[in-house]
Amino acid sequence: MKKILFVCTGNTCRSPMAEVLFNKMLKERNITDISASSAGIAAYTGSPASDNAMAAVKELGADLSQHKARLVTRRLIEESDEIYCMSDSHAKALIGLFPEAEDKIRVLGGGIEDPFGGDINVYRACRDQILAALNDIIKR
Repeated sequence: MKKILFVCTGNTCRSPMAEVLFNKMLKERNITDISASSAGIAAYTGSPASDNAMAAVKELGADLSQHKARLVTRRLIEESDEIYCMSDSHAKALIGLFPEAEDKIRVLGGGIEDPFGGDINVYRACRDQILAALNDIIKR
């Protein structure tokens, strides 16, 4: 099974949205040999997804209600086939920590703006930016 990892800062907004939306897209297309997960480079383990992230994906039928934030670990990096970071700074941080994984670390869609602190419309815009980037990945 191919494993995709999405990474952001706190694992409460962007990367969990990418995870649940990508897994939903896989299920809708009956793709069973790929799975997605998420983590954060500075996550407070166990934190829930932000309310607006939950609301933004729920509008599309995805569920973040059970999400618990987790930190990126060496094991997650080693087990992942492709790693999509939400920004250049996340990618650089991961490459600094795990230089051996540089060839599988990418920036999703050229970078996804952080919606943290924004209203629901900011989160919807972020969700839509993530969806566009995920569509490019799933086509491959």
